[in-house]
Amino acid sequence: MVNKETLLQVYKLMCSARAMADIYDANRQITKYVHSTSKGHEAIQMATGLLLKGCDFAAPYYRDEGMLLAMGMSPYELMLQLLAKKDDPFSGGRTYYAHPSLRRTGLPVMPHQSSATGMQAIPATGMAHGVAYLESQKLLEGVDKPVVLCSLGDGSVTEGEVAEALQMAVLHNLPVIYLIQDNDWGISAKGGEMRAMDAYEYAAGFKGLKRVRVDGTDFISSYEEMEKAIEYVRNKRKPILVHAAVPLLGHHTSGVRKEFYRTEEDLAQHAATDPFPALRKVLLDLGVEEAELDKLVEDSNTSIAEDFERAKQAEEPSAASLYDHEFAPTTVTEEKGERAPIDKEPIIMVDAALYAMDEILKNNPEALLYGQDVGSRLGGVFREAATLGKKYGDDRVFNTPIQEAYIIGSTAGFSAVGCKPIVEIQFADYIWPGVNQLVTELSKSCYLSNGKYPVQALIRVPTGAYGGGGPYHSGTVESSILQIKGIKVAYPSNAADMKGLMKAAFHDPNPVVMFEHKGLYWSKVPGTESTKTIEPSEDYIIPLGKARVALEADQENVENGESVGVITYGMGVYWALAAAKKLPGKVEILDLRSLNPCDEEAIYAQAEKHGKLLILTEETLKNSFAEAIAGRVARDCFQYLDAPVQTMGSANVPAVPLNMGLEHEMLPNGDKVAEKLEWLLNY
Repeated sequence: MVNKETLLQVYKLMCSARAMADIYDANRQITKYVHSTSKGHEAIQMATGLLLKGCDFAAPYYRDEGMLLAMGMSPYELMLQLLAKKDDPFSGGRTYYAHPSLRRTGLPVMPHQSSATGMQAIPATGMAHGVAYLESQKLLEGVDKPVVLCSLGDGSVTEGEVAEALQMAVLHNLPVIYLIQDNDWGISAKGGEMRAMDAYEYAAGFKGLKRVRVDGTDFISSYEEMEKAIEYVRNKRKPILVHAAVPLLGHHTSGVRKEFYRTEEDLAQHAATDPFPALRKVLLDLGVEEAELDKLVEDSNTSIAEDFERAKQAEEPSAASLYDHEFAPTTVTEEKGERAPIDKEPIIMVDAALYAMDEILKNNPEALLYGQDVGSRLGGVFREAATLGKKYGDDRVFNTPIQEAYIIGSTAGFSAVGCKPIVEIQFADYIWPGVNQLVTELSKSCYLSNGKYPVQALIRVPTGAYGGGGPYHSGTVESSILQIKGIKVAYPSNAADMKGLMKAAFHDPNPVVMFEHKGLYWSKVPGTESTKTIEPSEDYIIPLGKARVALEADQENVENGESVGVITYGMGVYWALAAAKKLPGKVEILDLRSLNPCDEEAIYAQAEKHGKLLILTEETLKNSFAEAIAGRVARDCFQYLDAPVQTMGSANVPAVPLNMGLEHEMLPNGDKVAEKLEWLLNY
């Protein structure tokens, strides 16, 4: 049985939560930022918050104010977040109320969570996956085995990404608790309009997922069932889903008020199951005096009012802080190691990637590699992970289902628990299901957690067209990814850069997407033989954001104004090299190698040196990264230019055709580039 002291503690917490909801609603002009409260959900939330330990991990959702209070957060701290104040402990005034990101001794670890409903299921499951991995490698310290709590509203379970999370949880027996709080409402839509079954019924389809129903309005029942659920996961290391029925007594959010869409009958029905008077009755039945309970309500109202006044007066974040924590600082700031040791042989790009991965896995036990078909049986459809699965075992190198969202989103969870995930999206064309997680979870985590939770993730993406790959295996998508702030992007064009950039991307504490052109992997495309380089030393590393001159123009031509610069990357380097053969000594090629950060200093130096520039890309040209670079050069280097900045890319059609003749017509090539360069030189 739950003892009376615990019940009184929870009653005090409920008093605080109710007083907070009331004062927020009474001060709508002050609490103008959109928020939700836990009114009606407190019993299950507080039971959960009290039972979690400091060794655990949690992903609360936006209504879990009561859970945060029970964990040990103070009302004043939550008010600082509500009012977006400088000392908001989660984000420094950047993110919504009850969106935690906290590292505090004695409390569960809580990484950044988004507001996208159901989105947190994948990162939270990634945390459990990371815990399981660390346990398998005997890298987890501590006496207690941690569990991961993922909190969701029932309506969010209809999201496809929740299915991906549940699938992986049961496939790998992950130590995660999915707490589903079901108040039978979405925003204005009721459960019957949105779902064919509730989360408990839905979960029956995931073999191996234990399920429990609980009355989320009864604190004692909630506490006892959550205690069992947590102990089950802590001991069995298997997932469980707890479905808690609760009422929605407040507004959906402060911006969508209950009177907008709910009838008196709706409100009365939910009020009948209010957990606050139910707990009060339990305490009265246990002999607690009514006057004592009234005094607790009165004291809470007083202290909450005082906290609210203090929070209103608290300092606002400075304007300068807007720019803090876009990225966590990296230690890789200069090129190191030997690029071409005399005792090494030339290697192709795909082997450079393989050797880099081998060295990373050998030297970093917290590193692991996963994605579609990268496991020991195949080692990647391009053989870019060949031998690694057999060498490092299925716990470290493993296949995933066709789940791009999980592949990308789970890296946020792995990173939060101390792993260093390397993942692969099989083709750039298939990255789109994972972009949701890339945008909403990974890219914003460092910024919205005030630097506490950068996501260390290396995301490998084979890309590019050659040889009739067709419309679903030939795409180039870097401009779309570059629009996502908080993501770094690398794009090597030869074996040495592949190895050096991969090491830098792995050691960078931020998410890095590395595009790897399939047509350069084996140096089989005519004209790409120089992708082969001497294998760099094991300690070779290239900082992201440093371009390299792939071909230098003759100084005499530069001095005579008879030279042109080409700014490019990937396959563009080889089209430019082919074109340069027709214009000997007159073409200088700058290989960017990294697109974000981008070496603007080197680009601008090319504009100043030559006065004429071509920005060359494989992407379709309109609205591309290449056009953005051209615009910046025209703006910042106008005084140096002797001709309009030119751009070249693929034809602006929706997809790469399968027919190789049409593919050839769509793509740039050496002849097309040479024609454009001759025009520039003669301008």
